[in-house]
Amino acid sequence: MKEFDYSLDYKQLDLRQQPELYTVGRGEQGVLLVEPYKGEILPHWRFKTPEIASQSSEKIYEMFLNYKDEGDFVGMDMARKFLQMGYTRARRYTNHKGGRKYSKEDGAILPYQNDKIKAEAAAIFKKKWFEAKSDPDYIRMKEEHRDRYEQEEKREKQKQH
Repeated sequence: MKEFDYSLDYKQLDLRQQPELYTVGRGEQGVLLVEPYKGEILPHWRFKTPEIASQSSEKIYEMFLNYKDEGDFVGMDMARKFLQMGYTRARRYTNHKGGRKYSKEDGAILPYQNDKIKAEAAAIFKKKWFEAKSDPDYIRMKEEHRDRYEQEEKREKQKQH
Protein backbone atom coordinates (compact mmCIF):
# COMPACT_ATOMS: atom_id res chain seq x y z
CA MET A 1 0.00 0.00 0.00
CA LYS A 2 1.41 3.36 -1.02
CA GLU A 3 1.79 5.77 1.87
CA PHE A 4 -0.16 9.02 1.84
CA ASP A 5 2.03 11.79 0.44
CA TYR A 6 2.17 14.56 3.05
CA SER A 7 4.80 16.49 1.07
CA LEU A 8 2.32 17.92 -1.46
CA ASP A 9 1.06 21.48 -1.07
CA TYR A 10 -2.60 20.56 -0.59
CA LYS A 11 -3.65 24.17 0.00
CA GLN A 12 -2.70 24.94 -3.59
CA LEU A 13 -3.95 21.72 -5.20
CA ASP A 14 -7.40 20.80 -6.50
CA LEU A 15 -7.41 17.01 -6.45
CA ARG A 16 -10.68 16.92 -8.35
CA GLN A 17 -8.63 18.25 -11.25
CA GLN A 18 -5.56 16.15 -10.43
CA PRO A 19 -6.77 12.79 -9.08
CA GLU A 20 -3.45 11.20 -10.06
CA LEU A 21 -1.85 13.01 -7.09
CA TYR A 22 -4.23 11.42 -4.58
CA THR A 23 -3.07 8.45 -2.54
CA VAL A 24 -5.62 6.42 -0.60
CA GLY A 25 -3.16 5.67 2.20
CA ARG A 26 -4.35 4.12 5.46
CA GLY A 27 -7.49 4.91 7.40
CA GLU A 28 -8.14 8.63 7.61
CA GLN A 29 -4.81 9.88 6.25
CA GLY A 30 -5.17 13.26 4.57
CA VAL A 31 -8.80 13.74 5.55
CA LEU A 32 -8.18 17.31 6.72
CA LEU A 33 -5.88 18.20 3.82
CA VAL A 34 -7.32 17.19 0.45
CA GLU A 35 -9.21 19.97 -1.32
CA PRO A 36 -11.78 20.73 -2.56
CA TYR A 37 -13.28 17.80 -0.65
CA LYS A 38 -12.26 18.91 2.83
CA GLY A 39 -14.03 22.22 2.25
CA GLU A 40 -17.13 20.48 0.90
CA ILE A 41 -17.48 17.77 3.54
CA LEU A 42 -16.08 19.24 6.77
CA PRO A 43 -18.95 21.73 7.33
CA HIS A 44 -21.33 18.75 7.61
CA TRP A 45 -19.16 16.66 9.96
CA ARG A 46 -20.60 16.61 13.52
CA PHE A 47 -21.01 13.93 16.19
CA LYS A 48 -21.98 15.62 19.49
CA THR A 49 -25.28 13.72 19.90
CA PRO A 50 -26.86 10.73 18.16
CA GLU A 51 -29.32 13.06 16.39
CA ILE A 52 -26.52 15.29 15.11
CA ALA A 53 -24.41 12.24 14.17
CA SER A 54 -27.34 10.79 12.26
CA GLN A 55 -27.90 13.98 10.26
CA SER A 56 -24.18 14.38 9.65
CA SER A 57 -23.51 10.80 8.60
CA GLU A 58 -26.57 10.80 6.32
CA LYS A 59 -25.43 14.02 4.64
CA ILE A 60 -21.85 12.77 4.20
CA TYR A 61 -23.10 9.44 2.86
CA GLU A 62 -25.35 11.34 0.44
CA MET A 63 -22.23 13.22 -0.70
CA PHE A 64 -20.45 9.86 -1.08
CA LEU A 65 -23.27 8.72 -3.41
CA ASN A 66 -23.16 12.00 -5.35
CA TYR A 67 -19.40 11.64 -5.86
CA LYS A 68 -20.08 8.07 -7.00
CA ASP A 69 -22.68 9.29 -9.52
CA GLU A 70 -20.05 11.75 -10.82
CA GLY A 71 -17.44 8.98 -11.10
CA ASP A 72 -15.30 10.87 -8.58
CA PHE A 73 -13.38 8.25 -6.62
CA VAL A 74 -11.32 10.79 -4.67
CA GLY A 75 -14.53 12.41 -3.42
CA MET A 76 -15.94 9.01 -2.50
CA ASP A 77 -12.81 8.11 -0.57
CA MET A 78 -12.74 11.44 1.23
CA ALA A 79 -16.40 11.02 2.25
CA ARG A 80 -15.53 7.50 3.47
CA LYS A 81 -12.66 8.96 5.49
CA PHE A 82 -14.95 11.55 7.11
CA LEU A 83 -17.41 8.79 8.03
CA GLN A 84 -14.56 6.78 9.51
CA MET A 85 -13.29 9.83 11.38
CA GLY A 86 -16.80 10.44 12.76
CA TYR A 87 -16.64 6.97 14.26
CA THR A 88 -13.09 7.23 15.63
CA ARG A 89 -13.55 10.70 17.12
CA ALA A 90 -16.89 9.86 18.71
CA ARG A 91 -15.26 6.72 20.18
CA ARG A 92 -12.46 8.84 21.60
CA TYR A 93 -15.01 11.10 23.29
CA THR A 94 -16.89 8.00 24.48
CA ASN A 95 -13.76 6.82 26.28
CA HIS A 96 -12.28 10.16 27.38
CA LYS A 97 -14.22 13.25 28.44
CA GLY A 98 -13.04 16.17 26.34
CA GLY A 99 -11.55 13.81 23.75
CA ARG A 100 -8.07 13.89 25.26
CA LYS A 101 -6.57 10.42 25.73
CA TYR A 102 -3.25 11.47 27.27
CA SER A 103 -2.43 13.81 30.14
CA LYS A 104 -0.79 17.10 29.15
CA GLU A 105 1.35 16.96 32.27
CA ASP A 106 3.00 13.54 32.05
CA GLY A 107 1.60 11.82 28.94
CA ALA A 108 -0.15 9.14 30.98
CA ILE A 109 -3.38 7.66 29.66
CA LEU A 110 -6.30 9.44 31.26
CA PRO A 111 -9.07 7.43 32.98
CA TYR A 112 -11.63 5.78 30.75
CA GLN A 113 -15.31 6.61 30.90
CA ASN A 114 -18.26 5.25 28.98
CA ASP A 115 -20.36 8.07 27.54
CA LYS A 116 -23.40 6.26 26.17
CA ILE A 117 -24.46 9.25 24.05
CA LYS A 118 -21.09 9.43 22.28
CA ALA A 119 -21.06 5.63 21.94
CA GLU A 120 -24.40 5.82 20.13
CA ALA A 121 -23.08 8.61 17.89
CA ALA A 122 -20.04 6.47 17.09
CA ALA A 123 -22.24 3.49 16.20
CA ILE A 124 -24.23 5.67 13.78
CA PHE A 125 -21.06 6.76 11.98
CA LYS A 126 -19.66 3.22 12.00
CA LYS A 127 -22.73 1.90 10.20
CA LYS A 128 -22.45 4.51 7.42
CA TRP A 129 -18.66 4.09 7.21
CA PHE A 130 -19.07 0.33 6.71
CA GLU A 131 -21.82 0.93 4.15
CA ALA A 132 -19.48 3.22 2.19
CA LYS A 133 -16.36 1.07 2.38
CA SER A 134 -18.25 -2.08 1.33
CA ASP A 135 -20.00 -0.44 -1.64
CA PRO A 136 -19.10 -2.60 -4.69
CA ASP A 137 -18.53 0.45 -6.91
CA TYR A 138 -16.29 2.03 -4.28
CA ILE A 139 -14.24 -1.17 -3.99
CA ARG A 140 -13.88 -1.41 -7.77
CA MET A 141 -13.01 2.27 -8.18
CA LYS A 142 -10.44 2.07 -5.37
CA GLU A 143 -8.72 -0.85 -7.10
CA GLU A 144 -8.80 1.03 -10.41
CA HIS A 145 -7.37 4.17 -8.79
CA ARG A 146 -4.56 2.21 -7.16
CA ASP A 147 -3.81 0.31 -10.39
CA ARG A 148 -3.77 3.49 -12.42
CA TYR A 149 -2.04 5.96 -10.08
CA GLU A 150 -0.28 3.96 -7.38
CA GLN A 151 1.48 1.43 -9.62
CA GLU A 152 5.05 2.47 -8.76
CA GLU A 153 4.62 1.22 -5.20
CA LYS A 154 3.07 -2.00 -6.51
CA ARG A 155 6.01 -2.63 -8.87
CA GLU A 156 8.48 -2.06 -6.04
CA LYS A 157 6.74 -4.66 -3.87
CA GLN A 158 6.72 -7.18 -6.73
CA LYS A 159 10.48 -6.70 -7.19
CA GLN A 160 11.05 -7.45 -3.49
CA HIS A 161 9.25 -10.80 -3.64
